[in-house]
Amino acid sequence: MSRNMSVLPNILEETSRGTQSIRIEDDLLRKREIFFTTEVDSQSSADLLKQLIYLERVDEGKPIMLYISSLGGEVTSGLAVYDYIRMMKSPVTTVCIGTAASMGAILFLAGEERKMLSHTKVMIHDPSYGHATMEGMKPLEIKDRLEGLMKSRKILAEIIAERSGMTLRQVYAKTRRDSYLNAEEAVKLGVATEILREEV
Repeated sequence: MSRNMSVLPNILEETSRGTQSIRIEDDLLRKREIFFTTEVDSQSSADLLKQLIYLERVDEGKPIMLYISSLGGEVTSGLAVYDYIRMMKSPVTTVCIGTAASMGAILFLAGEERKMLSHTKVMIHDPSYGHATMEGMKPLEIKDRLEGLMKSRKILAEIIAERSGMTLRQVYAKTRRDSYLNAEEAVKLGVATEILREEV
């Protein structure tokens, strides 16, 4: 087992069939709570979609809590999840529990309500070319790649503008560089809707 992989303890639950051991993730899913704390890629997005589709199917219209701490990843994979959340009949509340950055921020924006813990951050920026190389590519191939990147930039900026209430001009001014927003800044800009604070 990888040193980086953590194993959560199981929960013991008394049932009519005696004491049963269930995974914490299964118990949370049963309570319609999902954690997304990894990179956005085809596999993690598919896993998240499966959970959302399952919860929508078993109790359509009942609220879902999606906890996010992700540094981002693939645009296409993230947009698939974003689009599905926006079309769900079950209202999804997203909660930032660490840093929701890049495509992680777009997933956070999918929530009808978007809550942040006091010391969490959301980071928005223009999409990057990633780790791919243009070595050996012909000029028109490079042009096509850059045009695709600009299309992604426009799509993501429009999402941020629509969900936050900022103008596209304001969004582009923010995303031209990495913009880290604390909870207060995120609420002020409309990126988040609420800060979760300790009750006194």
